[in-house]
Amino acid sequence: MVKNIKLLSLMMAAFTLLSVQLSAQISKGTLVDGITAVIGNEIVLESDIEEQMNYAKQQGLSVSDRCEFLANIVNNKFLIYEAKRDTLIENRSAAIKEAAENKYEQILANFPDEKTMLNSYKFRTSYEMKNAIEKIDSDNYYGQQKYGRITDKVDVTPNEVTDFYNMYKHQLPMVKDEVSISQIVMYPKLTEAHKDDIKNRLRKMKQDIQSGKESFEQLARIYSEDTGSASNGGLYTNISKGRMVKPFEAAALNLQEGEISEPVETEYGYHLIQLVKKIGKNYDARHILLKAEPTTEEIADARKELDSIRTLILDGKMTFKEAVYRFSDDKSTKFSAGIVTGQDGGSKIEKMGLPPTLAYQIAGLKADDITDVFQDELNQRKTVSIIKVNEVIDSHIMSLETDYERIKKMALERKKGQTVEKWVKERLPDTFISINERYNDCTFKKEWEKK
Repeated sequence: MVKNIKLLSLMMAAFTLLSVQLSAQISKGTLVDGITAVIGNEIVLESDIEEQMNYAKQQGLSVSDRCEFLANIVNNKFLIYEAKRDTLIENRSAAIKEAAENKYEQILANFPDEKTMLNSYKFRTSYEMKNAIEKIDSDNYYGQQKYGRITDKVDVTPNEVTDFYNMYKHQLPMVKDEVSISQIVMYPKLTEAHKDDIKNRLRKMKQDIQSGKESFEQLARIYSEDTGSASNGGLYTNISKGRMVKPFEAAALNLQEGEISEPVETEYGYHLIQLVKKIGKNYDARHILLKAEPTTEEIADARKELDSIRTLILDGKMTFKEAVYRFSDDKSTKFSAGIVTGQDGGSKIEKMGLPPTLAYQIAGLKADDITDVFQDELNQRKTVSIIKVNEVIDSHIMSLETDYERIKKMALERKKGQTVEKWVKERLPDTFISINERYNDCTFKKEWEKK
C-alpha cells in the first residue's frame, strides 16, 4: 500500500506524465521502471535512486543507507517542486542539459574508453549516464535556488553565535593543524623555434588532409593530445557560445563548413580546427591538439626567472602580492594575492588536505617563509612555483577567541536549516506526497506518514 497525503488531483497529473515515460520505455523493449515517490508533480523512480547512488559513490561522496538517501531526495524534490513554481527562479533546463554533456566528456577523459567508464559507473548506456548527471545537476540547481530564496535574509547576531557556541561547544570538532598559503605559478615559456616546430607539424597535417592523403578524423585519433575528443576523431558536437576558450571559438566561427584553420594557440597548446557544421547558434567542430610541452631547457629558464623574482621579494624590493599580480599565470589566485583556498572557500587549509607536492614543500616552514622554486603541474601543464606561508595554525579546541568566523558560519547554517524546515512544514499539508510501500520500514518525517 502507498502512503497518501492530500491533493489526489496532483497524483493524476503525475501518473499521466509517468505513463508517457513508461510507454516510451516499453516501445524500446526495456523494463518498466517503478515509482518510488511522488512529490507534487515531481517523480522519483527506483532507477533514479540507483543511478544517483552509483554516481555519488563514484564522485567520492559519502552515501548513507537507502532510506536516508531517499529521504534526502524527497526533501530536495519538495524544494525543486516549489522552485519550478517560483517565477523569480530562472528556468535553466537547456543550460543544465548542455553542462551535463560537458561533464560526461570530462569524466570520459579519465578513462581509456567509454565502455570502461560506463561499467565503472554501473550504467548500461551513455544516455543513462548523461540523464543521471542531468537529473542530479537539475535537482541541485533548483534545490539550491529555492534554499537561497528562503534563507536570503537570514543572519545571526553576535549573541546568537555565542549561544550556539555555549550550546554545542562540547560537540564541535577539533581544529586540526592548518596553514594559510599564497603562491606564484608560472608556465615555462616556449622558445620561438619550439613554437614553430609545433605549428609546422599541424600545417603538415593540414596539407595531408587537404591533399586526400589522410582524414582529419584519423589524424586526430593518432596525434591529438585532447583525451576528451581524440578517440572520437577530435569531434565536439553542439558547441554553444562560451563553451570553448575564446581563441578556439573565434577561429572556429570564422571558418566555412568543412574548412580547416591555421594553427591556433590557446592556453592548452596549439589546435588545428575544422568546422563541421553550424546549427543555429551552436556548431560542431573537430580539432587536433598538440600540447605546448616545455623542454628541459625551457623549464630551467623558467626556474631561473622565478628564482630572481623570489630574490627581489626576499630583498624587500617587491612584495609577494605585487609579484603575484605581475608574474603569476594561475588565474584562480592571481587577483587575490595568490591565496590558496580550501574546499570551503576559506584561506585556512588542513595540512592533511594539501596536495602532496605542496605539503612536502612547506614542511617545517614558519609564517612568512617562502619555499625554493619547485616544479609542479596545473591544468595538466608543467609549471614552476613558489609558496609563501602566511600563517601556521596548530591543532586546537575550537573557541570563540580563535575561531569566531568559523563558529559564526556554523551557527548561520544551523539557523538557515531551521528556517527551511519551518518553511517546508508550513507547506507540506498542501502538497501531495506518496512513497511506495517497499519503503514502509523506513522512518520518514511525521508529516509524510499515511493518515
